[in-house]
Amino acid sequence: MSDLDLQIDSLKASDNLPRHIAVIMDGNGRWAKKRRLPRLAGHRAGTEPVRTCVRTAAKIGIEYLTLYTFSLENWSRPKTEVAGLMVFLEEVLRRETLELDENNVRLNAIGRLDLLPAATRSALDRSIEKLSKNRGLILTLALSYGGRAEIVDAARRLCADVLAGKLRADEVDEARFQSRLYDPSLPDPDLLVRTSGEMRVSNFLLWQIAYSEIWVTDVLWPDFTGMHLIEGIRAYQGRDRRYGLHST
Repeated sequence: MSDLDLQIDSLKASDNLPRHIAVIMDGNGRWAKKRRLPRLAGHRAGTEPVRTCVRTAAKIGIEYLTLYTFSLENWSRPKTEVAGLMVFLEEVLRRETLELDENNVRLNAIGRLDLLPAATRSALDRSIEKLSKNRGLILTLALSYGGRAEIVDAARRLCADVLAGKLRADEVDEARFQSRLYDPSLPDPDLLVRTSGEMRVSNFLLWQIAYSEIWVTDVLWPDFTGMHLIEGIRAYQGRDRRYGLHST
């Protein structure tokens, strides 16, 4: 049995696992630059860590895994890079759906998905439908996503309900606001993981991470392994989550 399997078995026996892990997968570009490769090569190299992260989380028994896959800001990158990323995403969806299905993973997506190219959106919808009956890990891809945009879109939905007479302005509270987010069924992340050592949240799940524990590693995403994920979970288990309350 490998060290990774031993660590997975140890975590499975613990009673303090994060229910939902969110990951900012950063460092693909720097990984490629260090090797004098095009940026897209870094994104391609980041595929195996995604596969490993999903496998490891599913084996441990994590219920939700959310990956920051493509931000709204990414649309401003060079058109050739964006086009290459979209084609690559379609390839990954086609290639990985079978394994996700074999591992009982359900696929979800959040963001302004209407901005995706038609071919990319179709590939995404096909994978989501194919995996819709699975009851294991729920893998959510944040695509064409921005935390501020999600808050604005939720506010617009609330405003529309008020204007339509479905809701009074004084009835707007946190619960009703959360119900207008892209996926209200998605619980707030317990643990936010960020690679590449950057100490920022990069407009990711701004509403949802209010009380998330944050773990940052200097490892660039293409070098991220299952053992790194376990390291983050171990760090989470050592935290005292007070949800803004003073310690006694």
